[in-house]
Amino acid sequence: MFEKWGTNFNQKPVNLLLEKIEYKIEEGTNGVWKRFLYPSGHFYEEYTSKTIVMGFPLVHITKGVNPETGKRKMARGIIAIGRIAKGFIAIGQLAFGIVTFSQLGIGLLFSLAQLSIAPFAIGQGAIGYFLGIGQIATGKICIAQIGYGTYVLAQLGFGGHVCSVKHVDPMAKEFFISLFYKIKALLP
Repeated sequence: MFEKWGTNFNQKPVNLLLEKIEYKIEEGTNGVWKRFLYPSGHFYEEYTSKTIVMGFPLVHITKGVNPETGKRKMARGIIAIGRIAKGFIAIGQLAFGIVTFSQLGIGLLFSLAQLSIAPFAIGQGAIGYFLGIGQIATGKICIAQIGYGTYVLAQLGFGGHVCSVKHVDPMAKEFFISLFYKIKALLP
């Protein structure tokens, strides 16, 4: 059934861990692509930029299972993109970095993720120190459906100054109105 797409999922997997791997290598002006096509039709590819900053490649991208290890390789670079990524800017399902965009992100400054942990966190679940925005969130400034923090704007809120469906704290109201006008002034 899948043969027409060039893959045969009924084929027994081949153990490549003890074999010499023949990568297809494409060297460009900015970096190197290293690719491998498994007999099953699955593939592995990795891009590493030639520019090195503080011992890390400027851009590192990984996709698929590395045939040398049989595992997914973590992308590590200034800009890291992969299922697991670690870098100054990290993009992946699991990301660690100063700024992260992911499903589960742990950022030292900012994270945008389904589950986000950072000083400034945005996500379905956002655990922030200064700012948390999400369905369930925490932060000194918290905007959420269910939230906890110092200044909270939420459907169901807990903390110091809460503006919720059941209660409007005057300090929270003043804070969020002031915040709204400050943000509005920044927009063109």
